Amino acid sequence: MAVRSVIVLPTYNEAENIVDLLRAVRRAAPDTDVIVVDDSSPDGTADLAEGVAAEVGGLKVLRRRGRASLGDAYRYGFTVAFDEGYPVIVSMDADFSHDPAVIPTMLGLIDAGADAVVGSRYVPGGGTVHWPLHRRLLSKWGNRYTAAALRISVHDSTSGFRAYRAERLRAIDPAATTAEGYAFLTELVRELVLDGAHVVETPILFRDRVRGTSKMSWPIILESMVLVTRWGVADRLRRLRPASRRRG
Repeated sequence: MAVRSVIVLPTYNEAENIVDLLRAVRRAAPDTDVIVVDDSSPDGTADLAEGVAAEVGGLKVLRRRGRASLGDAYRYGFTVAFDEGYPVIVSMDADFSHDPAVIPTMLGLIDAGADAVVGSRYVPGGGTVHWPLHRRLLSKWGNRYTAAALRISVHDSTSGFRAYRAERLRAIDPAATTAEGYAFLTELVRELVLDGAHVVETPILFRDRVRGTSKMSWPIILESMVLVTRWGVADRLRRLRPASRRRG
């Protein structure tokens, strides 16, 4: 019998994608539940999701007041998933950038012993589709900088397409994280690595959205670079402290 799993899916103004995505998820992962975390999308995303709930099954739509950050939406969704006792939690975007067909591979890697699986654009077999050159360079070199600054072996720490063993995710307490934008994803990877979790990557092809509007912005990118630098300095100072002081 397959281990119970759930997808936490933050949404904001994804009316053009949500119904088709939920159907695609159900085809790819028929036994995986879905929690949609919608931040009061004015385009009716939550209504559309609820309208297809009976068709796809295993779907819960959580409506939140006002628009918050990506990090806050995930913190909320993860807390609900923890409370409902799911052993495995998947995260993904709602704009078809992440192919639902990869979900079974991720669940299989968790079943094989991984604590977290990152869908990676920057391992052999991975890549991006329909991205302009400047965005490819920004993402690739940003992830290289992150890996070097934090001294981690994860090649794509900003990828939001992931699967987690819930007990290991809960151990790092996502509710205590502070990043708001895509830096939240990096913060989770950093905390998992510091906690000794077994993090693996599996290749994905990231496709730029065709419908709807991207949520990426320069303030989000700046937040990520500033926080990664700050975390890198903090981690270096921690490693330089005598072992007796670290234990204290």
